Amino acid sequence: MAHFACIELGGTKINLAAGSGPDDMSAVVRLPTLDPASTLAAMVEQLRHLAGEGGFDAIGVASFGPIALTPGTSAYGHFRQTPKPGWSGADLLGPIRDAFPQTPIALDTDVNGAALGEARWGGAVGLDSFAYVTVGTGIGVGLVCNGRPVHGLLHPEAGHIRVRRQPDDSYAGHCPFHGDCLEGLACGPAIQARTGKAGETLAADDPVWSLTGRYLAELFHSLILIASPQRILVGGGIGLNPAVLTAARDAAHSGLGGYIEALEDRSTFDEFIQPAHLGDRAGVMGALALAQGASHEHRAP
Repeated sequence: MAHFACIELGGTKINLAAGSGPDDMSAVVRLPTLDPASTLAAMVEQLRHLAGEGGFDAIGVASFGPIALTPGTSAYGHFRQTPKPGWSGADLLGPIRDAFPQTPIALDTDVNGAALGEARWGGAVGLDSFAYVTVGTGIGVGLVCNGRPVHGLLHPEAGHIRVRRQPDDSYAGHCPFHGDCLEGLACGPAIQARTGKAGETLAADDPVWSLTGRYLAELFHSLILIASPQRILVGGGIGLNPAVLTAARDAAHSGLGGYIEALEDRSTFDEFIQPAHLGDRAGVMGALALAQGASHEHRAP
């Protein structure tokens, strides 16, 4: 039976699991994302433990970014300029390759990975073009077109699009590169900076949730008009907040003004923008999909 390693590297924590498929996965091991050296050393140690005597058939890595995704280039597997302090330029794949030199490794972004997981086992089964949006410590978008995650010059970094500032919002923004881009105005640290409290401690009717949803609607509006996805799936601790999702749907539907006829009916629109079906398992399941793909390519003649 195949044995795969699944790595979801996020801005605040790493999720690791191993198994042969979605119904045969070890309990997820969680590690904090600290500085690169200590984080990657702890991750490799846990991978060795999960590998056991037989090793892995393949390893799937779904990581925060920006990260270089073009195999064969010197930058492949290295972080680019990232808001995560200390991680710009860090080599993610090097320590994994050193520990498992004969094992195929597949790498993509955490949001592209989550999108692949949703395509295989979740809310995008049967779709060939859709978007996965996560809102948490940061804001990321995984975009799948014609069944494949979008890569190009880099990969989609739609969390950093410019958005229209809401009236009476004077917060300067959290993003160290752009200040008041979408992520700078609506991510978890921005919510904490606005309110002085961690998001999980805020009341369900706190006004910040509606404000966050209205900013998220700007992203939905742009995705609909640029990528024309068949569905938008939303994950992350903030994205799955019902108050945020309701406000985002309200503002996005109103903002389109009936221009996209297929989404003019409100019930259709609410079905079009859905909570991620895999919930907080989407990233690990995406890493599993990446590992399975790497194993298949390795075996192919």
